[in-house]
Amino acid sequence: MPSTPSASSPRVAVIGGGPAGLMAAEMLAAAGAQVELFDAMPSLGRKFLLAGVGGMNITHAEAKPAFIQRYGARAAEIGRLLEAFDADALRAWIHALGIDTFVGSSGRVFPSDMKAAPLLRAWLRRLREAGVALHTRSRWLGWTDAGALRIATSEGERQVHADATVLALGGGSWARLGSDGAWTALLEQRGVAVAPLQPSNCGFEVAGWSAFFAGKFAGAPVKPVAIAVDGEAPRQGEFVVTEKGVEGSLIYALSAAIREQINQGGRAIIHLDLLPHRSRAQVAAALSKPRGSRSLAKHLASQLGIDGVRAGLLRELTDADTFQDMGRLAEAIKALPLELVRARPLDEAISSAGGVPFAALDANLMLRQLPGVFCAGEMLDWEAPTGGYLLTACFASGRAAGLGALRWLAQQRAN
Repeated sequence: MPSTPSASSPRVAVIGGGPAGLMAAEMLAAAGAQVELFDAMPSLGRKFLLAGVGGMNITHAEAKPAFIQRYGARAAEIGRLLEAFDADALRAWIHALGIDTFVGSSGRVFPSDMKAAPLLRAWLRRLREAGVALHTRSRWLGWTDAGALRIATSEGERQVHADATVLALGGGSWARLGSDGAWTALLEQRGVAVAPLQPSNCGFEVAGWSAFFAGKFAGAPVKPVAIAVDGEAPRQGEFVVTEKGVEGSLIYALSAAIREQINQGGRAIIHLDLLPHRSRAQVAAALSKPRGSRSLAKHLASQLGIDGVRAGLLRELTDADTFQDMGRLAEAIKALPLELVRARPLDEAISSAGGVPFAALDANLMLRQLPGVFCAGEMLDWEAPTGGYLLTACFASGRAAGLGALRWLAQQRAN
């Protein structure tokens, strides 16, 4: 049972009503703090609800060592958070809300009804019962000279005096749902260095498809296919051709590596394996069979099943000479180079990289530059692929920031 706040209980403000902010509020309220949560949007958890459209993938059942490696360059930092609250702990927490979960065939974990709304409703009800004051249409504007929080409401600006503050403002994607990245300037004004926000789990543009290819194949899925990117093990899955480039789950999984190549060299070359289930020798052998009077297009379709968008990609990304040399054509089928020149805009991305560096935070996720101010969620400088990894780290970091604030407050009282 949560402790009951009293007049002497510390007052803590939580800015941001996504999973990280709500989890921080829960930890604080459970310890008896007076908690007020502020969110700029008309309702809470908007991005969380959107993530549940088509099936609420809450976490993943992958073994913990592999799970932690999904966080790439930030595996060590996120791994420490997951040691305290991992995928199993998150599932147990959801079950305590009265919602069952199941593991799908891909290892992804979902609520039994596949929906986000029932989970969010049960959670908000529990927070209200714990005494958390939830304020919507309340945008954080920074601090006054005296250190009070400036909150813009429909009734004018309000100043909030808090003993500690947890910032859980999200990244820079999906601005219409509240994650607009406006907080970066507010922290920089206070001397906090923030890594630039960049798109993650995003699509990419090519230098330019031909009008014919884009007109015929935009929106077409390419599957099965494998993609190789320098520095990454080849991955198999599917992607979608867009009017200006490529997007989809396989592209998203490799987006960090692709983006960094573009950042460093102005472009990224990925290699498409259009027949991942066949070896290069098998492809070459099939192509070398006599085709008689059949066209090469029909030969590709009958011998290898290459038609539609895969045949279109071959034509689009190779020259005429390649189609006259079956050895070169086999190589192209197994390693078709595709040049990507830029990521799609940040606001279109599923998530973002960049944000508050872990070096700017202490072990409690408190800003070294701003004692009493803690950070959580996607506003921290980390990224992860889709599949439940993003949400798991948001929950874990929100929990850590809430508990970190409690430890700091206890130290302040002891002093």
